[in-house]
Order: sequence, then structure tokens, then C-alpha cells
Amino acid sequence: MDSTEFRKRGREMVDFIADHFDNIRDRRPFPTVQPGYLQELVPEEAPQEPEKWEDVFADIERVIMPGVTNWHSPQFHAYFPTGMSYAAICADMLSDAIGCIGFTWAASPVCTELEVKMMDWLGKALKLPKEFLHCTGGQGGGVIQSTASEATLIALLGAKSNVIHKQKQLHPSWSEYKIMSKLVAYTSEQSHSSVERAALLGSIQIRHLRADDNYSLREDVLEKAIIEDKAAGRIPFFVVATLGTTSSCAFDNIKELGPVCVREGLWMHIDAAYAGSSFLCPEYRHLLDGVEHWQIPLGRRFRSLKLWFVMRLHGIKGLQEHIRNQIALAQEFKAFLLQDKRFEVVAPVTMGLVCFRVQGSNELNKCLLERLNEDGRIHLVPSQIHSMYFLRMAVCAANTESSDIAFAWNVIQEVATQLLAETDNEVNHERAHNDGEADF
Repeated sequence: MDSTEFRKRGREMVDFIADHFDNIRDRRPFPTVQPGYLQELVPEEAPQEPEKWEDVFADIERVIMPGVTNWHSPQFHAYFPTGMSYAAICADMLSDAIGCIGFTWAASPVCTELEVKMMDWLGKALKLPKEFLHCTGGQGGGVIQSTASEATLIALLGAKSNVIHKQKQLHPSWSEYKIMSKLVAYTSEQSHSSVERAALLGSIQIRHLRADDNYSLREDVLEKAIIEDKAAGRIPFFVVATLGTTSSCAFDNIKELGPVCVREGLWMHIDAAYAGSSFLCPEYRHLLDGVEHWQIPLGRRFRSLKLWFVMRLHGIKGLQEHIRNQIALAQEFKAFLLQDKRFEVVAPVTMGLVCFRVQGSNELNKCLLERLNEDGRIHLVPSQIHSMYFLRMAVCAANTESSDIAFAWNVIQEVATQLLAETDNEVNHERAHNDGEADF
């Protein structure tokens, strides 16, 4: 493909992408394919000779799209938003074209310098303490990580290296293995599984601490655990707090946890993979009070271009408007639930996530979820806290509207009404059968 053909095919691909998003409501949010569906559609070996663009392009619909989970569909309400915008897609095109690997300043000066500037833009927009900014000339400043899971692992490894160095100074005769065997980290029982995986990869024992009635990790629980571990000869060194947990979008109280970490000499890493963007809005910034941390990889893509494009083409006000709209849509869904006494909201609705269930058993709610996803008009996923199973309704797509929320609610009501009617019939049949046996 030369530049002339690239211009032509690039336009075709842009049109395909734009048409896909314009008509995404016509596609199922979750595919109907079975595991292994691709095996018969894709040859066992790569072609020896080049194929025509027309054949490859045709296979997008034949091979690829049937297996796509449409995360950006307004009918997709599972997990959390993935963050898509046309501005970001344009930035990805340029980033891929430049194709640099920014492991040093000289490897591509703009890759390093734009990332430094974008981190300051973001830090200032979030009103982080000045210690977090490159422009203050101190030890602060951040870089963009590939994933929140990677950021947690890097923070843990950094904290681990720091505490091992300090313990060797205090106990010169101790081996690194002996020090590591004493280290202990802490996180909430509501934290993401990636926190536990980070501890596993770092060969660190981690304690999952009990959250309060609002699913938040609090000061007293952390302090108690630290006292217990010190008494047992262990070395507390690291805490992972979550702002916006995966299960219910709960917020650990970092305003309480931070002073404990400072007092005890522990590093605290904050996982705000979902809720972090909401702190751009002044009315939600208080949830970040108590923050104090960033980290760095070596080789990295030119990811700051996406932030540069998005923040320039949308502006802080545009991003704030989008965040507020997503949260308002979640409140609309909550209002629907509160009007129907068959349902209950099981966690505070702070962001764009609503956790709910039908009044009844866990099995009834599992059946409801199964039927909703089999129906295929919307897609949800469940969660469970302690012994309570519930459904999660997340506002995911950037183009979700009030009509999409009403559509989802109508589907849920329809499927729930049918399920509850069948359940009532089964109960009545069983009761009649038991009464008949009693009369006999």
C-alpha cells in the first residue's frame, strides 16, 4: 500500500468507523457467537501472496464484527466506559504514523516533552497538590501508564524497593529474602482483582480489609491491621485505596487513610481507574481530598497525543459537561428503580453506575440477568458483595441519551414482569399441590 492507496483506503476506513457509530444501536450490544467461531472463518496459515484490500475490507463484517462486544453501544451497560472519541481516534492515527518508542528524550523529544506538559495540564485540571506537577521543579510529575493494573504493579514495586533499601540500612545482616517475607500490603475487600495480582507478581502478602456499610475502607480498620502485623513481626509498607470500586463505585476514605500512611511510613497508591475523570468537576473534587502519588515506565508509545487532542478539541468545560451528563443519566435510571417497589438500589449512586436488584433471592436475580442477556437488547453484568448478588447498570457509551436509559428500563421491566409472573405461578402451583396433599 503506497501513499496514494492509503489516502483512498483511509477514507474508506474513516467512513466505516463513522457509519458504525452512527448506526451502532442497530447492532446487538453482545454477540451471539460461540467460543471457537473464528476457527472456520480464518485459514490455518497466513497467505503466501498479498490479498486485495476489497477482500480484507469485506471480511470486517464477515469475520470481525460478528464477534465484537459493542462497548460503545448506548445499550451496553456492563463493566465501565472505555473512553472513545473521534478526537482520540485521530490522535491514535497520528501516533501510529509517528511510531516512536519514547524510552529516552533523544528517542523522540516531543514524546517526552508533550507527556510532561499534558501531565501538568491534567494535574492542574484535577487541582492536585503542586508537588505532583513537573513545572514546580521538584520531584513530582507523572507519566501515562497503559492500564490501571500496570500502575498498581509499578507503585507496589517502587514501594517494595524503597522499603527493602531502608530495612537493609536498619538491619545490615538481613537478607533481601528475609525482608520480603515480612512485608505486608493492605487493600479493601472491595478492590479490583488486579491489586491482588500485583501483590502476587511482586511476591508480597496482601491483606484484604473489611469495608464499612458504604463499602469504604476506613482509618480504624487500617490502623488495627497495622498494629496486628507489627506485633507479629511483619513490616507494613503499602496501601492501595480505591476511588470508585468495580463492584459498586464505592470510595475509600483517603482523607482518613492518608494521615495513617504518613504516620506509619507507608506508601499509598490510589486506583481511580473509573471515577478519576469525574474529579475534573469541582462538585466531585472533594472525593480526591487526601491524595499524595505518580509513577513511570521505560519504553512507551506516544500516548500523550490523545490527551493533547482530546483536551484541546473538547476543553475542560466540554469534558465536565460530558461527565455530568453521564452521571445525570445514572440518576435517571435510579429514579425509575425507585418508582417500582419490586426493585431496590443496593449502593449509593455517586457516578455513572447504578447497582440494583429485584426484591427476592440471589437465584431470582441471577435468573433475571440471564434472561436479560439472552434477550439481547441490552447487556449487563452482575456483582456480589458478601452474600448479596446484584446487577450493575453502567452508563458506558459517550452518545448515551435519556431515551436509551428509558429503553433499558423498559426492557428490564418487561423481562422482570414475565419472570416474576412465572415465579408466582410456580409458587401458587406448589402451594396448591401441598394443600391437596394435606387434604388427602
